[in-house]
Amino acid sequence: MTLSTVLVYLVNWIRRIIFGYLAPVHVVPLSVNYHFTRKCNYACGFCFHTSKTSFMLPLEKAKRGLYLLKEAGMEKLNFSGGEPFLQPKFMGELARYAKEELELPSVSIVCNGSLLKEFWLKKYGKYIDIIAVSCDSFSASTNKEIGRAPQNTTSDGSAHAENVFQVARLCDRYGILFKINTVVNSKNVDEDMNESISALRPSRWKVFQCLQVEGENAGSDALRSAQEFVVTDDQFDAFLQRHKQRNPVPESNELMRSSYIILDEYMRFLDCAEGAKEPSKSILDVGVDAAMGKSGFDETAFFKRGGKYKWSKTMNSDLDW
Repeated sequence: MTLSTVLVYLVNWIRRIIFGYLAPVHVVPLSVNYHFTRKCNYACGFCFHTSKTSFMLPLEKAKRGLYLLKEAGMEKLNFSGGEPFLQPKFMGELARYAKEELELPSVSIVCNGSLLKEFWLKKYGKYIDIIAVSCDSFSASTNKEIGRAPQNTTSDGSAHAENVFQVARLCDRYGILFKINTVVNSKNVDEDMNESISALRPSRWKVFQCLQVEGENAGSDALRSAQEFVVTDDQFDAFLQRHKQRNPVPESNELMRSSYIILDEYMRFLDCAEGAKEPSKSILDVGVDAAMGKSGFDETAFFKRGGKYKWSKTMNSDLDW
């Protein structure tokens, strides 16, 4: 933790002791998930951040927003989407800026693995600490059912698993931490992924319970319907038990809703606490502190789910917080 972040926490604690909980408490945006594009080349049936717009900020405005977040205490920046590698130069230049000028300890990417090319890593890999690939199955037929395949094609879903292994090899080659994100849903809930996860050896395996978000994958105005993909708590727990030797990091619906700081394509925080994504004002218009008040972020839930972990490739062991 940087000295400035420690000081912010100390000030908050002192304010709580003196004034109780009547005074507003500043929350540090330690880890920010920047969904700079909603566009995607896949069509996953349970997607909870869908292609509702095609908007993207100009590069210089995006840099301005990242500067404001760094000044407010951001230490980890995660690029997500949509599919971020649909805009490889934009993301690469922001990663360069985040590392070289903002000197962030961690820059990461969540992608589907289909568009990552080695020439991009040759240019930008040194600015990336973690690449996470969304991988829900190693079965071609299951991936096809889920929609983890390029849109408007006759793909049978077989390429997805091959892409995951290719990304793992590239991360190893370029010294980047490799991570896997899996959404447990009705199509993969009975799958045994132990052998493949063991072979891939990810530095971290995040396992999410399929989540419904009003306006994204649930409700009359949503582009997707995740209803058929939903699993019960017991089914989710059974999946975790079957893979306990692979040390999955579980995230139930309860933990997911308010433990992430989500920044959308307009640089608005999205409050998911009540089951939908309610946007704040843009941090470019009102600043980080004012917008954070409408983010719905629960700092306690963030630490409870293990939100702080080994997130820099230059560190040799898990962080002690």
